[in-house]
Amino acid sequence: MDRNFALEFVRVTEMAAIASARLMGRGDEKAADQAAVDSMRTMLDSIDFDGTVVIGEGERDEAPMLYIGEKVGSKKGPKLDIALDPLEGTSVCAMGLPNSIAVLAVAEEGNFLNAPDTYMEKIATGSAGVGIIDIEDTPTNNLKKLAEAKQCRVQDLTAVILNRPRHADLIQEVRSAGARIHLIGDGDVAAVIACAMPDTGIDILFGTGGAPEGVLAAAALRCVGGEIQGRLKPRNDDEIARMERMGITDPDRIYHTEDLASGNVMFAATGVTTGKFLQGVRFTNWGAVTHSMVMRSSSGTIRRISADHHFDRKPRY
Repeated sequence: MDRNFALEFVRVTEMAAIASARLMGRGDEKAADQAAVDSMRTMLDSIDFDGTVVIGEGERDEAPMLYIGEKVGSKKGPKLDIALDPLEGTSVCAMGLPNSIAVLAVAEEGNFLNAPDTYMEKIATGSAGVGIIDIEDTPTNNLKKLAEAKQCRVQDLTAVILNRPRHADLIQEVRSAGARIHLIGDGDVAAVIACAMPDTGIDILFGTGGAPEGVLAAAALRCVGGEIQGRLKPRNDDEIARMERMGITDPDRIYHTEDLASGNVMFAATGVTTGKFLQGVRFTNWGAVTHSMVMRSSSGTIRRISADHHFDRKPRY
């Protein structure tokens, strides 16, 4: 996969971020998400590649655009699979809260898990926890092992957990173990990436979130270093049938980082609202300023890009 694609794809997340940021704090999740979807779809078609969406806005009968299986790109160039979330953290953006991002990952054909739109139990951490964490162990023991690996106390660790009623017992156990907790309303892709960044103050993620987001998070960790483990948690017979249609026959299987995203991977994200590792879109009287991150698994290179977008010289965002 040509390394120059990295800058092409970060332009896609920039455009989606600018479009959705216009609706930040307006209280309309659907409008913000649709703006990001429309912009991302337009920008993808400007790139010379033959792409297939494998993680997207849903199945074809549920999403009119960027649905699973949709073809994107100019159809000229290499065949690549795309995992994307035009606006990760729709409710976060609608309420003007931190950590919403536009995110996209790219791999050569067949290297992303075709994850169904169901829940996934997850545990994730940065490079210090590789080979240490175990989704089948208790949160308490995982915290103890991670603290030992980081040569600190459990009390010095911070776990990030989605603030959901289903996590009440998990939150209580982590508190009882002595670790600190950062509760988030949405956006566990950003939370997983934060675990792998040295200056975020986040050490580990626990809890159940979306399975597609698990694939995106794994793609990021392939580039930046770290580990994620996941186990699908279908909620009903319809979701079990959806898993089977996607070729998943073992609902109890534990997926590791490279089961979710393998091969040569690129990952791009642009901040919509300011978060732990990316600043949000800032509008000016001449355009907008964006802050992005683009990474490649083959080199481990992480580029942080601040871009000034002059609307009188650019296509309309």
